[in-house]
Amino acid sequence: MAIHATAEISGDTWQRVTRPYAWAVFALTFGLLLSDYMSRQVLNVVFPLLKAEWGLSDTALGSLSSVVSIAVGLLAFPLSLVADRWGRIRSLTIMAAIWSVATLVCGLASGYQSMFAARFFVGVGEAAYASVGLAVVLSIFPPQQRSTVTGAFFAGSMLGSVMGIGLGGVLATHFGWRTSFVGMAVYGMALTVLYALVVKPARIDSPDISENSQLAKVRPPLSSLFSTPSVISIYVGSGLQLFITGALLAWLPSFLNRYYDMDLPTAGGVAAIFVLSAAAGMPICGAIADRLCHDSPTRKMALAVSYCLICAALLCIGFSLPLGTSQLVVIGMAMFFGTGIMGPVGTMVANLTPPPIHSTAMATWALSNNLIGLAPGPFITGLLADRIGLASALQLLPLAGVAAALMFMVGVRNYHKDLAQVQQQLAANTTSA
Repeated sequence: MAIHATAEISGDTWQRVTRPYAWAVFALTFGLLLSDYMSRQVLNVVFPLLKAEWGLSDTALGSLSSVVSIAVGLLAFPLSLVADRWGRIRSLTIMAAIWSVATLVCGLASGYQSMFAARFFVGVGEAAYASVGLAVVLSIFPPQQRSTVTGAFFAGSMLGSVMGIGLGGVLATHFGWRTSFVGMAVYGMALTVLYALVVKPARIDSPDISENSQLAKVRPPLSSLFSTPSVISIYVGSGLQLFITGALLAWLPSFLNRYYDMDLPTAGGVAAIFVLSAAAGMPICGAIADRLCHDSPTRKMALAVSYCLICAALLCIGFSLPLGTSQLVVIGMAMFFGTGIMGPVGTMVANLTPPPIHSTAMATWALSNNLIGLAPGPFITGLLADRIGLASALQLLPLAGVAAALMFMVGVRNYHKDLAQVQQQLAANTTSA
């Protein structure tokens, strides 16, 4: 029983919020996550048009994608700290407004430099949204649904990518690539206004943020975010696995365009199917983790290892097959299992860090995901593509999955000991207060 104590201490917000309102908040927070990734990923489907119009190399194109993840990685941590102290709901609204305006500016860009600057501010707006949004979502649902809710929430990143790639390809083909960015911006602005009208800080922001709360008085030091080998290995392993996801999201439309001779709408549509497979993997694999691992936290670590290795094996097979339906099916299966780590990893990060700083822990997780995975994935793959070809560069991605599995194995060895250490620290802090 002791090993579940930390996971169950997360404030009482979920007990105070009615179920219908909780689901309304989830839907709107999820909707803004869609906007987040629509604005981020619409760029990828217009790569061929930008390459032709501005004469950009694959390295330059990859940098336009990676700069968003770099901004997210650098700013997620400090902005999450601000949100914890200033108010999560208010912060989420401002974040969404920033990335929506920056996306509109992308549609007005006159060249590579102005596009690069606008994309950086897209990342500024998006930097802490996933971590703070997840903290809000976890606070309004019972703890026993943690992996499922985490997986379902992060599925919005994949669905948003699908919508950004698919809708962006259609808009670019019929109205030009600039309209693709404008369409994403209009959706984000409209939903931001609705969010501000419906989601009220007084009903959602937890007493955890209050200066008078018990948790505020015993807020653990930030060193608690890195106090155990398990949590460090989880941060690194998650980032390595998302190197694969970031690279595939950025380059699959171009892969389909170059090697399958698909036009932009078709390439965007097929790539969207791949991303849907990745989106399905998050909640389904998270639900499997909740069902199978309720009484054994280390099984979640073992599941994360299995998901990484299955993804790596499928990618090896997929990119070794000749062009055709079989290759595409196997790559889609790899994406399903590759993103399956999100639910289990989110649970493990929450279990291995003190509840009063869960938002900041999620931001630390986001930082590692972006700086280790999502940012270098598109850029390094583009760099390799300029030298050995895109197909050959994609064939190297399974190496990242194997490395991720090895890191998670380190966590398996230390998980029980480290979880007990976190609980002892939390109990000691609470008693002293």
